[in-house]
Amino acid sequence: MIHKKAYQRRTPGELRVEQTRDLAPVRVILEALGLITKGLEWPAACYLLAYQGDTPIGAAGIEPRVDAALMRSLAVAEPMRRRGAGEALVKAARVSAHTRGARTLYTLTPPPYLRWFKRLSFVPVPPDQLRQALAGTFLIDYLSAHQPEELSALTALAVDISNDGVIVR
Repeated sequence: MIHKKAYQRRTPGELRVEQTRDLAPVRVILEALGLITKGLEWPAACYLLAYQGDTPIGAAGIEPRVDAALMRSLAVAEPMRRRGAGEALVKAARVSAHTRGARTLYTLTPPPYLRWFKRLSFVPVPPDQLRQALAGTFLIDYLSAHQPEELSALTALAVDISNDGVIVR
């Protein structure tokens, strides 16, 4: 039996987000922005890529842990910012985390991006809450053990996704 690969019709210049198993473009985007690439291969994680046409322009990772998930490595290439790719990645990350059983989606951010995340309904949470909810995820365990100063320099944020995808009548 011959299997044909299904191709999604892509409009030139169209912004779209897809889940990927190909970590090479994720790594390229993260390295270009100086973000941590350790743990990309962690088996429980999944990654999303934002494309402008056929070009990968952004990435985000999800590390699930029971009823919580960490959105890690949210990144959009510098010249492609302010075009909706970041928001599209966060929206897709919420869906991805929710389908993996998460009720809360956490992230870590440096202070300059705090206002942007607040606009997307994230609220600051105590760092210990994040560490407790996400103990056992690669990035939190790695930062706690190897780069605690970087972990303490970031702001912990969370958003309730327990009703994402639920139809309320």
